[in-house]
Amino acid sequence: MGVAVGLSGFAFGVTSAGAGLSLLQTCALSLLVFTGASQFALVGALAVGGNPFTAAAGAFFLGVRNAFYGLRLSQLLALPRSVRPFAAHWVIDETTAVTLAQPSRRSARLGFTVTGLTLYVLWNLTTLIGALGAEAIGDTDAWGLDAAGPAVFLALLAPMLRSGTERAVAGLAVLLVLGFLPVLPAGVPVLVAALAAPAVLCVRGRGTRRTAKEAGR
Repeated sequence: MGVAVGLSGFAFGVTSAGAGLSLLQTCALSLLVFTGASQFALVGALAVGGNPFTAAAGAFFLGVRNAFYGLRLSQLLALPRSVRPFAAHWVIDETTAVTLAQPSRRSARLGFTVTGLTLYVLWNLTTLIGALGAEAIGDTDAWGLDAAGPAVFLALLAPMLRSGTERAVAGLAVLLVLGFLPVLPAGVPVLVAALAAPAVLCVRGRGTRRTAKEAGR
């Protein structure tokens, strides 16, 4: 997992350089943000002329999911307080998936550490290589490397959509993005898609209450 996903940092480096970001800006994003989906969302929105603040907001909301991952992993890993601020930087989709798949706390800690370290080192190294090699590649749009990040994200997300509610949220989010993509500025459709979860939960809650009332009659 660490090697496979870490190597896709090359695609981010190329895409970021193609979007007009400098080498320093590109490497800083991987070092300090270190969450691929948010990074690709940011540079993707900038590449099509999106407002920097809107692009940053879209990237931020995509990254919020890591906070929820952290709530779960903090209980599972039970790391010392002195280590938690550093470990938090490695709480991403891949480390969460590997950690949750482990049968014991010891193997969960090992899986989290190995995946996080491998990913962080390789992601930043390949980001640097991609940014440096962007000029040699030429037209980055022709290679379609900007699709690498979303493809990895979808591959990780799809197996987790087990319940009908989860699939409904994902489906509605996709429809919202596709529907508003032609009419809203770059980066904004991602923010609109965040409404999918409360909308589905609201409809489901009403249905549950209605069923409960009918059962009580």
